[in-house]
Amino acid sequence: MISDDTEHTCMVAQSLIDAGGDVSKFTRSFARRLRWWILGLPAGVGKATARSGIKLWLGASPEKAGVFSAGNGPAMRAAIFGAALNDIPSILEFVRASSRLTHSDPKAEYGAIAVALAAKHSHDNTTSAANLWLDEVVDAVGEDGAELIDLLRQAIQSVGAGETTQTFADSLGLDRGVTGYTYHTVPVAIHAWLSYPKDFRSAVTSIIECGGDADTTAAIVGGIVGAGVGPDGIPGEWLDGVWEWPRSVSWMRRLGDALANSLDGAHSVKSPTVNPIAVLLRNLLFLSVVLFHGFRRLAPPY
Repeated sequence: MISDDTEHTCMVAQSLIDAGGDVSKFTRSFARRLRWWILGLPAGVGKATARSGIKLWLGASPEKAGVFSAGNGPAMRAAIFGAALNDIPSILEFVRASSRLTHSDPKAEYGAIAVALAAKHSHDNTTSAANLWLDEVVDAVGEDGAELIDLLRQAIQSVGAGETTQTFADSLGLDRGVTGYTYHTVPVAIHAWLSYPKDFRSAVTSIIECGGDADTTAAIVGGIVGAGVGPDGIPGEWLDGVWEWPRSVSWMRRLGDALANSLDGAHSVKSPTVNPIAVLLRNLLFLSVVLFHGFRRLAPPY
């Protein structure tokens, strides 16, 4: 089943269709979807995103709903911007709007920008040029993002030295798993991408093996590498193994087609919708699966 990371990417895609290139319309559309998404009782929702959704219901404007957090929320849904939009100024505008809706800490925004530009680089180039991509990130985040730039530079150097993603994560003190802090997640995700820029299976597997917030880290890496390899680069058995409703694989394909058509200038394009009752029932099932695994770990054999 898909995680909240994929659900957010789908909501971003739907909102991009609604927006027609207008950032303000995108923000309003995404805020509306986020409000109803929170009511669906999603399992695993981040604290900052949950608080933002509650603030929206209490009347906060989209511009003031974000909470001060450097969590992974903006980064986990950022790859779609780099994959779908052509020019960097537009990418930055939409990424900032998406980030600030839930997270007001600039670090969360900088991490999302790095992911979106990585997805664009992956989409536009047959081979990765890490330093060229890093230059784009430097230009986008400025001096305030110096800490992130240093971490990304370390990731590039580690890949050049032939180190594994696990070794790089360990060097950042993440030997017990990658945390939900964006300055932990994004550098390790970038390392996995640069280690396997056109190998979806190896890139995603390598970051899952690092442990921690693996659904989010894998979603970020999958978004970046997937932007370059396309659907044919995803292992067929992984797609066939997705057991999901109402956001099924076929539904997500229709959503991708609708987004592509809308960006190509087609008029009156509507994104596929989901039945809110179906989403609630699905989420209750998903939650029961999560709780079952959680309690199972308390019983032997451990």
